[in-house]
Amino acid sequence: MRTIYVDADACSVKDEVYKVAKRFQWRVFVVANQFIQTPNTPLISAVRVGKGADVADDWIAERAGEGDVIITSDIPLAARGLEKQARVLGPKGREFSEASIGDALASRGLAEHLREIGVMTGGPAPMSKKDRSRFLGKLDEVMNAIVRKHGPR
Repeated sequence: MRTIYVDADACSVKDEVYKVAKRFQWRVFVVANQFIQTPNTPLISAVRVGKGADVADDWIAERAGEGDVIITSDIPLAARGLEKQARVLGPKGREFSEASIGDALASRGLAEHLREIGVMTGGPAPMSKKDRSRFLGKLDEVMNAIVRKHGPR
């Protein structure tokens, strides 16, 4: 069965994922270090992993593969997902690709360094309605492409 893996600790588009997954009848694993409330349906499962920096990422990366989708804003997890031939989307609708992941990793490293030395503070801009709409459209597009290539299940 086709699967969506949600890196859920800081994911702001879980409701959007549930909506699209229900329409496509895809399984969803919502993976986090803490309890996450999910809809009561057999398609959606909350997975609570142990504490640790990359425990949720490791759980997802070990299971995802070709024909699956990973939702994450974590650049290293995105790179690991791409290595497994999964499709990877950020919560604002950006799809990571082999062509873009190198730049994303480099930008992440630079931003981390700038935060450490106090030049750059703060995080990403809050989610807007436009971001949510872009995410929904891109998730639908990606899932349709997977269905065309691999079939519905």
